Amino acid sequence: MRPAVDLDLYLIADPALCGPRGLVPTVAAALTGGVTVVQLRAPGATTRELCTMGEALQEVLVDAEVPLIVNDRLDVAQAVRAGGVHLGQSDLNVRTARRLGGDDLVIGLSVSTAAQVAAADGLPPGVVDHLGVGPVFATATKPEAAAALGLDATAALRAATRLPCVAIGGIGPDNITAVRATGVTGVAVVSAICAAEDPRAAAARLRGPDRGA
Repeated sequence: MRPAVDLDLYLIADPALCGPRGLVPTVAAALTGGVTVVQLRAPGATTRELCTMGEALQEVLVDAEVPLIVNDRLDVAQAVRAGGVHLGQSDLNVRTARRLGGDDLVIGLSVSTAAQVAAADGLPPGVVDHLGVGPVFATATKPEAAAALGLDATAALRAATRLPCVAIGGIGPDNITAVRATGVTGVAVVSAICAAEDPRAAAARLRGPDRGA
């Protein structure tokens, strides 16, 4: 039985955005600020590079009891014994990922339309654990993403599913309260922490004093 994941503040760790400070030090600092789950996303990295990064992240995440999610790559997630994998609409089919990954693997799925939400919601229970809903706002972090949903559409997609939802896309300290008000289970950020001068302080501000940070 896979453990429940606290999705409240979901860090998508991009090594390029972490800059000279480095991936692991950035994530370690963010953990002290209240990040509750970490996803490794490194566009263009080789399988070997992803595994090296995943293994290094696991060293700090295991002690913090925070799960590692690997973007797109089930094979890498399995190789580094990550807690889960996050898949896009054009990635490995979630049914196949569940069959190959087993019952202990946490699976997230990106959605941006009502049809995609309906399809995910219609899957047998236990195939998908949560949805990544977005982009809420336009973002330069992932220029190939779909058009921005806005707050109202994000709230509507959240209301249309039984699955926990993590909002993503252009979220930062100035709009996170409004995003949380849509009813999502958690929020995902990339540059708001990875590119911050102080990742710990950035994470603590995003988590908020009333959310355990």
